[in-house]
Amino acid sequence: MTDHDSRPGHSAVVVGGGLAGMAAALELADAGLDVTLVEGRPRLGGLAFSFRRGELTVDNGQHVYLRCCTAYRWFLDRVDGTPLAPLQHRLDVPVLDVAHPRGPRLGRLRRTSLPVPLHLAAGLAAYPHLSLAERASVGRAALALKRLDPADPALDGIDFATWLGRHGQSRRTVEALWDLVGVATLNATAPHASMGLAAMVFKTGLLSEPGAADIGWARVPLGELHDTLARKALDSAGVRTEMSTRVRSLTRAGDGRWQVGLQGEQLTADTVVLAVAQREAHALLPHGALYDPDRLLDIGTAPILNLHVLYDRTVLRRPFFAALGSPVQWVFDRTDASGAQDGQYLAVSQSAAHDEIDTPVARLRETYLPELERLLPAAREARVRDFFVTRERTATFAPTPGVGRLRPGARTRAPGLYLAGAWTATGWPATMEGAVRSGLSAAGAALATLGRHHDHPLKEAA
Repeated sequence: MTDHDSRPGHSAVVVGGGLAGMAAALELADAGLDVTLVEGRPRLGGLAFSFRRGELTVDNGQHVYLRCCTAYRWFLDRVDGTPLAPLQHRLDVPVLDVAHPRGPRLGRLRRTSLPVPLHLAAGLAAYPHLSLAERASVGRAALALKRLDPADPALDGIDFATWLGRHGQSRRTVEALWDLVGVATLNATAPHASMGLAAMVFKTGLLSEPGAADIGWARVPLGELHDTLARKALDSAGVRTEMSTRVRSLTRAGDGRWQVGLQGEQLTADTVVLAVAQREAHALLPHGALYDPDRLLDIGTAPILNLHVLYDRTVLRRPFFAALGSPVQWVFDRTDASGAQDGQYLAVSQSAAHDEIDTPVARLRETYLPELERLLPAAREARVRDFFVTRERTATFAPTPGVGRLRPGARTRAPGLYLAGAWTATGWPATMEGAVRSGLSAAGAALATLGRHHDHPLKEAA
């Protein structure tokens, strides 16, 4: 085994090349540390990546962000990717209800430029999927939600559905509005979501500033942002990247520095950031690093199922839409981003997919192709060239009530060892935003301990 010791001065090893690890590595390198990033996969990006299938470059799943996602927007800026993942000029979500008594009906969730909460009033008043009384009840619940503190531990102990019920929200209102947004952002239906996390999502996204919920998504494959451009940024920052490399051990030497054992090599560093999934972090943590490390094993996971359909012609003439009255949740046009030469490629994103994550492809095809024909009449005349499925069984941590007390902060009890990952205590659900925030928090804590001057890119998270 060779021993690689960094140049004189402070050095760091970041374990994990997802968004959390890359954010930490960039911040540490920008502050002058000698940084090595170790990633077990042959690519960067964690669970937001792309792969090739025939002529297509396919994202493993559809990922979006909001204007209020300031950490992920910082990451896009840092890797020169912002022009490739633009935001909507103004929130506009087409919602198609195919179970309406008078036939399929299209509604839209829109905002205006008026101050909060008036920015949503006109859109809600015109939203056809709720009755007048239901729309009024949504307004009252929104005002009650605006008064909440998402960090209140009491909110973490109850589920979102219970709170909605206490505030007069009907089953239809939950389906047509609260779960429409909540399932996509929390990866859980209201009965299975912590009220604290739900309050954070809705208060920040819909009730903080008029444009907070404007939606952005990559117009190129995610791999171009999270691997190609990110690797270029890491290289420019002087970060050494070790790909397809597993960390086998993490020990503290007698001089207080960390020994990170790889296959055939050992890295020595002042600082280590573990930016891996909670179970992997648990396996690597040295004894005593957390007061109760087994809490990490109590943080559950939630799946996301993605269906990919290549048609021989255009069947959808808008970038995306959400569906009601159908098992289909959200549909995105990924034709241009995938490099498809003709026809149309649609990605169907199914969150909280516990009941279907292991369903055979043939059965999913039998279920969802007719549903897409119900939603998109042009699909009835189209030929399906390809239908395939990607499954992320542990896509996110499960945002269940009580999860807040299980999520650790960036600092551990072991000097120089920090945690990052969307599952840590960011205050956010398991999103790209939460992942980047966790990396920035871990880097900020490490630099503060080292006495390095550090201007946190997100002042409110410092």
